[in-house]
Amino acid sequence: MYTLARHLLFKFAPETSHELSIDLIGAGGRLGLNKLLLPAPRRLPVKVMGLEFDNPVGLAAGLDKNGDAIDGFAQLGFGFIEIGTVTPRAQPGNPKPRIFRLPEATAIINRMGFNNHGVDHLLERVKSARYRGVLGINIGKNFDTPVERAVDDYLICLDKVYAHASYITVNVSSPNTPGLRSLQFGDSLKQLLGTLASRRAELAREHGRHVPLAIKIAPDMSDEETVEVAHALLETGMDAVIATNTTLSREGVEGLPHGAEAGGLSGAPVREKSTHTVKVLAGELAGRLPIIAAGGITEGAHAAEKIAAGASLVQIYSGFIYRGPELIREAVDAISAMPGRS
Repeated sequence: MYTLARHLLFKFAPETSHELSIDLIGAGGRLGLNKLLLPAPRRLPVKVMGLEFDNPVGLAAGLDKNGDAIDGFAQLGFGFIEIGTVTPRAQPGNPKPRIFRLPEATAIINRMGFNNHGVDHLLERVKSARYRGVLGINIGKNFDTPVERAVDDYLICLDKVYAHASYITVNVSSPNTPGLRSLQFGDSLKQLLGTLASRRAELAREHGRHVPLAIKIAPDMSDEETVEVAHALLETGMDAVIATNTTLSREGVEGLPHGAEAGGLSGAPVREKSTHTVKVLAGELAGRLPIIAAGGITEGAHAAEKIAAGASLVQIYSGFIYRGPELIREAVDAISAMPGRS
């Protein structure tokens, strides 16, 4: 069924089919139809960041930026859902066209630029959703906020989403917002995370609960830079790291139609880079901080590969676009079949 749906959707421009898909998944969720598409994945409970997940396979941020289809995605069998990236104010993002399919490589290039309706709109969607599973909210800065004042935007979003999120992801690794990736390094990262940690402590006292903070990083850092990030996360009391965002590399798509487009590359070509980053983090963190792995999961075996590399959870995005809901069940089954799991 999904193969037919994809065939039809791929006849439209990528962003048009993206919007149609969100509308269809959202409508199916409201009507309770999505859970009829496939049998639900087996239960494979896991506890990470102090949260209970029905299974370790989640939806990565970026697909449902505004939280418009939370119930719809939940009914497809995801163990957790991450929405966003959301910014304090609504913004249109970069000029169109800004999404490009590379089906020969099972890949996508996007330069969306945090297009979203703003944090208040997202919160209205969260409040109206029936989903009561683990919900992550991914936060970023507006494009016209200077990088040296980025912390102001993150604090606005943190304050607003805190009461409604199971965990909050700080996105400092999108390649499509000028200057954003500079926040991943050195004192800039420590100052940002330290400020967020202090505000989180205040919010925890105010709301009577600790909401975990996860940091999403890029796959394009050197091993030494990745190790420095790991130390900064530990020093500032972060709760998890998401590895990774999209890549600026074009390895694996050279010469393909749209392969030279600007933006972040996701899908199969980023798999090895992302898995390598997970391994470097796992070696340095030594279990002191959980890793959520994303990047290039297009088969169930790839999800198991990320877990074997040291991740506790995985997220899918491009693989879901190419494979559909079947990939969720396949990934859960592959993880379940790993030694020591049931």
